[in-house]
Amino acid sequence: MKKDTIQNEYKKLAAKKIAFLIILLTLTAVLAVYAIMIGTSNLSFFDVLQTLIGKGNERTRLIVFNIRLVRVLAAILAGIGLAIGGSATQTLLHNPLASPFTLGVSQGAAFGAAVGIILLGGGTTSSSASDSVVILHPSIVVTCAFLGSMISSIVVILLAQFKKFSPESVVLSGVALSSLFSAATTIIQYFASDVKIAALVFWTFGDIGRASMDDVKILCVFVLLSWLYFFKNVWDYNAIESGEDVAKSLGVNVERKRIAGIFISSFVTSVVVAFLGIIGFICLLGPHIARRFVGNDQRFLIAASGLVGGFLLLLSDTVARLIISPIVLPVGAVTSFLGAPLFLYLLIRRKRT
Repeated sequence: MKKDTIQNEYKKLAAKKIAFLIILLTLTAVLAVYAIMIGTSNLSFFDVLQTLIGKGNERTRLIVFNIRLVRVLAAILAGIGLAIGGSATQTLLHNPLASPFTLGVSQGAAFGAAVGIILLGGGTTSSSASDSVVILHPSIVVTCAFLGSMISSIVVILLAQFKKFSPESVVLSGVALSSLFSAATTIIQYFASDVKIAALVFWTFGDIGRASMDDVKILCVFVLLSWLYFFKNVWDYNAIESGEDVAKSLGVNVERKRIAGIFISSFVTSVVVAFLGIIGFICLLGPHIARRFVGNDQRFLIAASGLVGGFLLLLSDTVARLIISPIVLPVGAVTSFLGAPLFLYLLIRRKRT
């Protein structure tokens, strides 16, 4: 095949991948506007646009900027953070089922939340007018959940570093830690009152609505920094994707890249889980869906995974708000309902091909 023909084919393939990213961005923007429009106080498309450019009345400004825009931004940012963390972990461990959640991050966060709510009294609850449980001291719960998830991540990384665990062993150690944290959480719950157990269960339901604008700013900083880190290392990740021996022959320090990548993935996931609770499947589904459209080239895969994750979580949250409106379902349950069948479908298609 001639050189010009190969170059033209490569340009066509790259153009298709870029088109996929543009389509994803457009769909996410359209869905974001729709998510801002719907709710108890329905707003028109014109009302939303006017408010976003600073020309809305006081009522629409209050609804858009103080309530719905915060929720939309939190969903998009959390989805991006979870998906890029899952994408990097799957590449670095050569395991399609690897993700920060399978490394014990969510169970570690649940254990930390149990300590904060039940042992430290951060989760004293009360019933609101709608009879929903409210965590009165979220800062204590968020801090403990973050510390719990990072403990799990650090233990896995130390085992990989000092015991030279293989990628498969790293995943298995994450599963073992998940069981350990689950058992510790169960013991704490066994001695707790019904009210505090209700508060803990409420926290474990992933809920986008609990994010404030300050939380969104923090999420934005950490998601952006982690995305920049992964982009800086896309060529090393491409080499690792081709095999450890190939990467080492090209001068890539595979062990160092793997540990740093898993730490960054776990860290950004910990931030998301600490603020919003446990949200499953996004970190697995985002990279798998993106990989089917853009392949394994990390230059496109990291970006595509993040955009798919942001779109999926925003779509799940919108469904959670609409399906039995005005009651809002926990988004973690919706992602599981949407994610589990789709994940099985992807596995079956992969087996056939």
